[in-house]
Amino acid sequence: MPRIGVIWPAAPETAVPLRQTLQELGYVEGQTVAIDWRFTEGRVDGLPDVVAQLVRQPVDVLVAGGPPVVRAAKEGTSTVPIVAHDLETDPVAAGLVASIAHPGGNLTGFFLNLAEMAGKQAELLKEAVPGATRVAALWDSGTAPYPLRAAEEAARLLGVELVVLEVTTAEAFDAAFAAVDREHATALMILSSPLFYLHLARLAELAARYHLPSITLFREYADAGGLMAYGPSLPDSFRRLGYYVDRILKGTSPGELPVERPARFDFVVNLKTAESLGVTFPQEILLQVTDAIY
Repeated sequence: MPRIGVIWPAAPETAVPLRQTLQELGYVEGQTVAIDWRFTEGRVDGLPDVVAQLVRQPVDVLVAGGPPVVRAAKEGTSTVPIVAHDLETDPVAAGLVASIAHPGGNLTGFFLNLAEMAGKQAELLKEAVPGATRVAALWDSGTAPYPLRAAEEAARLLGVELVVLEVTTAEAFDAAFAAVDREHATALMILSSPLFYLHLARLAELAARYHLPSITLFREYADAGGLMAYGPSLPDSFRRLGYYVDRILKGTSPGELPVERPARFDFVVNLKTAESLGVTFPQEILLQVTDAIY
């Protein structure tokens, strides 16, 4: 029976799409495959030990979710195949793969790797709030710096001053939003991070409290009451990991499986939140909306 090790950065319910895909491909947990699930729920301490435990079992393939887990997995084994899910890291620049088309080595998977994503979010936020000249960017410094660099470049091109708020834990959110107020920022970008994904409802609550128009990558943010979300479907990308696992268990080397990037992006707006914030979306924004929450 093949064995899969999964180190997942969020709560168990977020792994449902991966579980379903594996089942659809014929992998019945406990009957045709053994799966060792490790849910870190945003914690990064002890990751090298978790990787080492799974490698010693041994597992036939290791699924790693989020930048800290991907880094720990890559540093922890050069032989066990790794299927990565990482929306914050440029895998080539970070040395995780040789190239997108031909990763080489023992790692492949799903990466966002589109610096222009932050630029598009900044552009949409500026169109929604034309008077915003100071915009705050909430950044998890435990992730890669690429989204922040892209946001800084986008702000420069838009003539906007970017106020960077660096956090590493959910406990720092209150202080960060208080800093937004002190810095007189009038809009907010929430950069991509597994930590932020875990606490989208809390972030939406804080944005409402401080009367901040905001945007992030995750559509669930708009569902929770945030103003806007622009990015790929996370459930869809989680499903794709199952296909990588299947190919590897059937004998394909991870180095031969091209890295995937999202092919479809959703732009979701919460019209109820827009009304409460006094935001009127211009026609050019409404024409791009793929889903609206009333």
